[in-house]
Amino acid sequence: MTGVLLGFGVVAVLTAVGFATAALLPGEARTMRAGLTPVIYYLTNPALMVVLVAGTDLGAVLGVYTPIALAAAAVAGALFALYSGLVLRRGAARTAVGAMASSYVNAGNIGLPIALYAVGSAAPVVSVLLAQLLVIAPLYLLVFSWATRPSRRAGPGAAIRTAAPGRTSTSTGRTIVRSVANPVTVGTAAGVLLSATGLEVPEVLWAPLEMLGQASVPLLLLLFGMGLHGQRPFRNRALVPDVLGGTLVKVVAMPVLAWAIGRFGFGLGGTELLGVVVMAALPTAQNVFLFSSQFRMPANAARDIILLSSFLSFPAVLLAGLLLH
Repeated sequence: MTGVLLGFGVVAVLTAVGFATAALLPGEARTMRAGLTPVIYYLTNPALMVVLVAGTDLGAVLGVYTPIALAAAAVAGALFALYSGLVLRRGAARTAVGAMASSYVNAGNIGLPIALYAVGSAAPVVSVLLAQLLVIAPLYLLVFSWATRPSRRAGPGAAIRTAAPGRTSTSTGRTIVRSVANPVTVGTAAGVLLSATGLEVPEVLWAPLEMLGQASVPLLLLLFGMGLHGQRPFRNRALVPDVLGGTLVKVVAMPVLAWAIGRFGFGLGGTELLGVVVMAALPTAQNVFLFSSQFRMPANAARDIILLSSFLSFPAVLLAGLLLH
């Protein structure tokens, strides 16, 4: 338990340092965020994924953790869809965005440091990344494309009035490719290749790769803390039921689902079960807002769910650690 609390403490302190930096040095913090974001996205995060995945047991990831991640995300998304459609009477577009925001976690950024410090293994992170990048994101993007078809938005004649037939499907395909073909995915794929084949990278290349990866976690947490400062949810009061419902599913229902599936479906316990639950309790990924904006979907609720879940995920993760470790 001491190790788990220490891990959460490290994450909390670095996040608080980032938050304080943004509060005390707002101008400098904006400059830092502008410079750190591409460094993390293109260099340190992919390097860390190569190093971590290369030493991961792929059998455990693909045979246990990934199915749990897929099942928990599917049920969580379905729960929000039922709530949105039956209780709130929302349309397909708003329901689809809320469902993704309720089930798509920030594994690539926040998940990495929390897993490494609190669980001591990258396997849960890798499993969630594989599930989201290869299955969940493409499926939701197809749903977004269906929900924004001209024939659904403006009646039967709208499809005839649109120029360039096939443009929508082409744009959808490109968006799906972009969601999969990103630096983190490339780093993960390289790590999978090294793990599966047993190839050894020369030390002159592996050592700097490890150094880059080691820089990723503290930079990620500092950047996350800076991003939390100055954010205000609930600007649109009409979306409060959507935001509260989506956040509740994300930080409460999804971790409980992951615990039940892992415990009773796969017989997990101890640190392995904790890793599964912690990944499910992570906040919503910023990609949900980006994807919904790309498809011109109603993205305000997703933005607020991302923000609110970012604040509430830490207590949820800490509670999971206290109960399961």
